[in-house]
Amino acid sequence: MKAKFYKVSFEQFAAYGDEEIYRNIALPRRATAHSAGYDFFAPYDIVLQAGETTTVATGIRAYMPEDWCLLIFPRSGLGFKYRLKLNNTVGVIDSDYFGAENEGHIFVRMTNEGDKLLHVKRGQAFCQGIFLRYMLTEDDDATETRSGGLGSTTV
Repeated sequence: MKAKFYKVSFEQFAAYGDEEIYRNIALPRRATAHSAGYDFFAPYDIVLQAGETTTVATGIRAYMPEDWCLLIFPRSGLGFKYRLKLNNTVGVIDSDYFGAENEGHIFVRMTNEGDKLLHVKRGQAFCQGIFLRYMLTEDDDATETRSGGLGSTTV
């Protein structure tokens, strides 16, 4: 079984953009046959002054096998040129997030830590996701199930 990207429903996205923006959301894809990461594309223009932070509603959700996760990173070029950083350093999307109350809507919170304006145009790749299969310890005993959305498993 493989992973697959989907859009969240328009109802889930409506608070962040109109129907035109929603219709034009592109599913993540790899740029080359040997790329590890799937590029996420800006659903709308993102303008960040130096030191400014924003949260991007991608409109995307990811289905994956239960022993996989999706790691989210800034695009290398944006990190190098603008010091673009994700506020949680690396986004970790668990497989059970797909079934969350918010449909597994992936949000990216980022800060321009550089000293110049960063303008990501709608449709431009701004972050990337890498699927990773993980393993469990032999004495793992986690039995809880996800009941909420983003940050719901935080103690």
